[in-house]
Amino acid sequence: MPRKLDLRSGRPVWFAYRAPAVPVEKLTRDVKTDVLIVGMGISGAMMAEALTRDGHSVISIDRRGPLQGSTPATTALVQFEIDQPLTKLSRMIGRAYAEQAWRRSRLAVLNLRGRIAELGIDCGSTGIQSLYLAGNALGPSQLHDEAEARRQAGVGATYLSHEPLAEKFGIDRAAAILSHDNLALDPRKLTAGLLLKALPRKARHYAPVEATTIEDSHDEVVVGTSLGPTITAKHVVLATGFELTDIVPATTHRVISTWAIATRRQPRNIWPGAALIWEASEPYLYMRATADGRVICGGEDEDFTDEVLRDTLTANKSVRIAEKIGRLFPHLDTRPEFAWAGSFGSTTTGLPYIGALPRHPRIHAVMGYGGNGITFSQIASEIVSSAIGGAGDTDAKLFAFNR
Repeated sequence: MPRKLDLRSGRPVWFAYRAPAVPVEKLTRDVKTDVLIVGMGISGAMMAEALTRDGHSVISIDRRGPLQGSTPATTALVQFEIDQPLTKLSRMIGRAYAEQAWRRSRLAVLNLRGRIAELGIDCGSTGIQSLYLAGNALGPSQLHDEAEARRQAGVGATYLSHEPLAEKFGIDRAAAILSHDNLALDPRKLTAGLLLKALPRKARHYAPVEATTIEDSHDEVVVGTSLGPTITAKHVVLATGFELTDIVPATTHRVISTWAIATRRQPRNIWPGAALIWEASEPYLYMRATADGRVICGGEDEDFTDEVLRDTLTANKSVRIAEKIGRLFPHLDTRPEFAWAGSFGSTTTGLPYIGALPRHPRIHAVMGYGGNGITFSQIASEIVSSAIGGAGDTDAKLFAFNR
């Protein structure tokens, strides 16, 4: 059933910070539940918390274990700004749909921040501003148009020319868009926190367990496992990230290799406001600071070929990323203390695929592609939990497989 990938390599910086342990059980017999979630990364954790909040019984499984897939490889710049600029996305899918997607993305970040606070999850969640720097994809005049398009859509944006950008943030670039109310957080701590919150409700976590077959009928889905026992559920949610299953329809997507580094702690050297930074370039650089003053920076993306080639490039990519940081902030110590590689999916529009599979209404897939994986996972938890609960979501069609 699955396409298996080695989703990351190296040592992501998040392993320097202790995340709570998530207890798991061994699957030794056939079991039944309302919803089976395949995957215990950030997408699966958000689904488990949302569904148990609604009163559903949930079983989560993962062939590796909690937090062991691609989740630790994220740099966790949790932004509402979609990879595809609003002006460009409008040309692709129409202005109304593009604005709707951007507004839903902004709402998702606000909802996630509120949910973390309500649940009391200690994951270093901090509301933060972001800077979208002019680059080879969008120059100053195009950034100005982008900022205006966002304002017209009801999404706050401030255009900064060279002088105020340099004066306020110490960045020597031609222009930037300043946004507010994004998030910086620790993705492992968030994922563990969500899985733990689901447990006292009606959740059970089994690992390592690999789903090997899926058979659905009009009233249930039966999933076979590598251990032998079956899991019968009213609904199944595939939160397997970029490890696709045969039952998921082919979509216009590709798998990308990306690299990231993290520096030593240097809190006195961090730029003003510790704003999230990313570029209007191809490939683009993206950067943030941790609460204790490390600089995390990623980029140098390439089309994924295989894990071996990806991993052999890590040393060279780390040097290039460090050099780019140095050009932007010459006063920083850019030497990597952590370096890692990962894989993620990308779609033409930059929007994820979320929802029930065509001809399989009880099987839902969460394919949170692009650089907004955590934001899209939040949207997925809202859309899929509404569908399973029998309610609709006004934005579901934006992300559906048959869009």
